Amino acid sequence: MKHDPSVTASAAATMVAVLYVVCRLGVWLLPELSRTIMQSWFHGLQIQPVAAWSLTFPAFLLGLVTATASAWLVGWCFAHCYNMFDHKSK
Repeated sequence: MKHDPSVTASAAATMVAVLYVVCRLGVWLLPELSRTIMQSWFHGLQIQPVAAWSLTFPAFLLGLVTATASAWLVGWCFAHCYNMFDHKSK
């Protein structure tokens, strides 16, 4: 099965954009739970609470755009690599 690089990239970018927004909402609504989850993902590294948390809308947009663009690039590269290694479809 061949992967269309643009379709795969767009699917990956969409998923990351949705997850980014959900994660941001989680940090806003449940900051302690978010910190606990993040700490567990970093193998128990002590994550100190930030004294003042402020994420401006421009910073949110910058994070959303750069994360989405990075995911699109990774999806595109993944599809090309997948197609290169998929010898059954040739």
